[in-house]
Amino acid sequence: MSDPVSDPVSDSFYTARARLEKVEGVHRRGRLEDGTELEFGVHGPIKSHYRIDAKNLPLPVDYQVAATGA
Repeated sequence: MSDPVSDPVSDSFYTARARLEKVEGVHRRGRLEDGTELEFGVHGPIKSHYRIDAKNLPLPVDYQVAATGA
């Protein structure tokens, strides 16, 4: 078994830095280190299922799916 302290796989070469703030209700705004802003919320069947009256915005999982190219 390898030593986790000296294992090069455990050495991080990148750390994502982002901030998330609540705007109103389910609306969230994410800010990436480079200044990019992302708006999060709810839409579609989730919004209607929970009877949420809010602006249609992408769910966080929408960004994850898009980022993986799936």
